[in-house]
Amino acid sequence: MADPSTYRPSPGTIPDAPGVYKFRDAGGRVIYVGKAKSLRSRLSSYFADLSTLHPRTRQMVTTAASVEWTVVGTEVEALQLEYNWIKEFDPRFNVRYRDDKTYPVLAVTLHEEFPRLHVYRGPRRKGVRYFGPYAHAWAIRETLDLLLRVFPARTCSSGVFRRHEQIGRPCLLGYIDKCSAPCVGRVSADEHRDIVEDFCDFLSGRTDAMVKRLEREMTAASDELEFERAARLRDDIGALRKAMEKQAVVLGDGTDADVVAFAQDELEAAVQVFHVRGGRVRGQRGWVVDKVEDVDVPGLVDQFVTQFYGEQAESTESSATGPDAAASPVPREVLVPELPADADVLADWLSELRGSRVQLRVPQRGDKRALMDTVSRNAAEAFAQHKLRRAGDLTARSAALQEIQDALGLDTAPLRIECTDISHVQGTDVVASLVVFEDGLARKSEYRRFAIREAAQEGDVASIAEVVRRRFARYLSETEEQAEAAGPLPGINPETGKPRRFAYPPNLLVVDGAGPQATAAADVLAELGITDVAVVGLAKRLEEVWLPGEPDPVILPRTSEGLYLLQRVRDEAHRFAISYHRQKRSKRMTTSALDDVPGLGQTRKAALLKHFGSLKRLKEATVEEISGVPGVGRRTAESVHSTLAGSAPDRAGDNS
Repeated sequence: MADPSTYRPSPGTIPDAPGVYKFRDAGGRVIYVGKAKSLRSRLSSYFADLSTLHPRTRQMVTTAASVEWTVVGTEVEALQLEYNWIKEFDPRFNVRYRDDKTYPVLAVTLHEEFPRLHVYRGPRRKGVRYFGPYAHAWAIRETLDLLLRVFPARTCSSGVFRRHEQIGRPCLLGYIDKCSAPCVGRVSADEHRDIVEDFCDFLSGRTDAMVKRLEREMTAASDELEFERAARLRDDIGALRKAMEKQAVVLGDGTDADVVAFAQDELEAAVQVFHVRGGRVRGQRGWVVDKVEDVDVPGLVDQFVTQFYGEQAESTESSATGPDAAASPVPREVLVPELPADADVLADWLSELRGSRVQLRVPQRGDKRALMDTVSRNAAEAFAQHKLRRAGDLTARSAALQEIQDALGLDTAPLRIECTDISHVQGTDVVASLVVFEDGLARKSEYRRFAIREAAQEGDVASIAEVVRRRFARYLSETEEQAEAAGPLPGINPETGKPRRFAYPPNLLVVDGAGPQATAAADVLAELGITDVAVVGLAKRLEEVWLPGEPDPVILPRTSEGLYLLQRVRDEAHRFAISYHRQKRSKRMTTSALDDVPGLGQTRKAALLKHFGSLKRLKEATVEEISGVPGVGRRTAESVHSTLAGSAPDRAGDNS
């Protein structure tokens, strides 16, 4: 591990100007590229105390052996140079927004004499126009099947085209009028290209004009008594409208926008993009990437816009001469959840890529805001699915348990893992959760929750110790009862036939926290004489695994299946603790306003709340209505009414 101080430039030698910088490793390879408005300020941040850096940033600066920079004239130049260097050097620590799967697109080979329509996956090629991406290839084929009766363009491969050209007979699509059969000369190259261009216009959003034109032709054919042609045009119009219905109109006609949203935690981020063309959602993409630095949403927007549209503009070529706005991969609007600091610079750069003005903005209201909310929900769902994907895979779970066993030096794989977490608001309503995972999957019937008693005011470490003591004291008690009962089935209550609540000990106990929490839990187990349960602490910020009494943590690789499982266990314990804490706090806040009423005990408090249904309705009640509750006299009703009338509205924060 390199020491960043060995290659840190002198502060006075770094220019206070916009530019782009490169970190290189000992072998001279570029491992990270970044841009900055002020190189001096930005580079100085990398040489701060290592313990304060984001884990990926710390790994990067300790892997690097040198840093160099290039000064540019403007921030737009810095943006362009950063993109070019990332593409040229492919640095290992730079976030790359690549698809987690290959999305199919509808390709139109405009560079060929007889353009072809087909499903395509892969890099973009010059002279080919692309529509999509689509979520599934069958969606493209279904769309094509509807539109070929209106736009009978060629869909066959070059080999099939040449073969039918040689034999002089069209394929089946030619016989059923879903291909104009240019292979046998039914239409000329120019006529076939006109068909393809009409097809492209339709998919580009110029739908209304196309339908109106066909309606005029149908009316004219009917007036001229060409009823068969009119019927054919009627069916064509129906096919077009059916194809249009498959993509719901979400915005006004002519809207050309990409809607981008993110979901993230400390170490990863998910991005979702909806492509809206002609007022319809034409495609959707999603990524999950590692975060190299501790960036917020504006920083993610900056990174994404630079890389995504830079690659799209470079890889997509149109055969049309001049700027082809309809074929441009950069839309007229890019809608994002938050604007980065250099939003104007990004907008100028996007405008250069498109060849016309591009707006980068945050939707505030209306249909665009509603669509942004939809994309945000998709991002959150994709992020949750990404975290759960490995947990649902048997092979991954087995690998995870094996990795945990190897990393912690356990005798056996931890088939049963328990995790505890503490939740409170500034020391009030302190509760704890205990979740159970068996074979890498949550066993929710075994979940338990605790209201902290003695250690509520002593901090999280003491609370962890209390929870562990109570849980394993119950385990020892039930073990003794089981031995005395001598039942045939261990862990089963012979009286009820149900599993005992704390009959099975875990192989591994995980506590939410670092070394002190893990040591406190281990000390309690030692006091109780339990020696066959391993204990670790999992710290949230850096995802470090702490062993009791050890000065340094165990670092599992970011791609480790074992780390994914431990994170899932810890996050589930955190969720369960927060839900119990909020439930308990809500109950306390409901009854707290009645605590000041003299002579009102718990029984009559419960009776009042049950009768009126809520504290709000009780506040609105008259003295006569309150005195009508059984057990509540008029004097008590007057006290309740006067106390609630003078109480302030309930307010509660959440710092779980």
